[in-house]
Amino acid sequence: MKHVAIFGASSMLARAIAADLARRGFGLVLAGRDRDEIEAVAADVHLRFGVPTHAVPFDAEEFETHGRSWEECRTVTADSLVGAFVCFGYLGSQQDAERDAAEARRIADVNFTGATTLLLWAANHFSGKQQGFLCAIASVSGDRGRQRNYFYGAAKAGLAAFMQGLRNRLHCKGVTVTTVKPGFLDTRMTYGRQGMFLVASPEQAARTIVRATLKGQAEVYVPGCWRWIMLAVRSVPETIFKRTRI
Repeated sequence: MKHVAIFGASSMLARAIAADLARRGFGLVLAGRDRDEIEAVAADVHLRFGVPTHAVPFDAEEFETHGRSWEECRTVTADSLVGAFVCFGYLGSQQDAERDAAEARRIADVNFTGATTLLLWAANHFSGKQQGFLCAIASVSGDRGRQRNYFYGAAKAGLAAFMQGLRNRLHCKGVTVTTVKPGFLDTRMTYGRQGMFLVASPEQAARTIVRATLKGQAEVYVPGCWRWIMLAVRSVPETIFKRTRI
């Protein structure tokens, strides 16, 4: 049985990814901060799809425990991991971050530092095996800094750059690295936000993400139209863009 680890497994997107992978016959390790919740998710996936599922504690902000969490994922699967998805994130409050360094740090810690320290353990593991795949959820917000969410966007831009370098490093090792850049998804993190458009469901996004990852695609926008939207946004000259209120 081939197993895949999903970190941040209690999110709606992660649950949809877990279901898609289970349909394809993968065993799963679901890792997250709320042990009771991820155990419930694991039990639900096992009941619906009949694949082996395991729950492992993981906290993105407790960097020193990431190695232990990764090793537990290896142990419960008898070292049969073939891939990992990094699905956690923290949108935070742009307004609070502009006034409160603690909020600014948390946005960076969860979205960049927590993701990269975990990915380092996973990358070294699959590099040693010379096979496997990694996928991390970045964001279209990282494609260009905007006044409404530049703390979150900067952290996700850093993650995307890290994934690009990791992809370059691991290519010759037979390990694929996929960066996902979602637009608006209908999840708890975006619930109640104003001005959202082209909103995708977690299930629609999960199908695209899993398919792209298993194919070894380098980068995928979800939905795909965001690739062209962000190309247009990046093309606006800075002298004009800095006067916008987006």
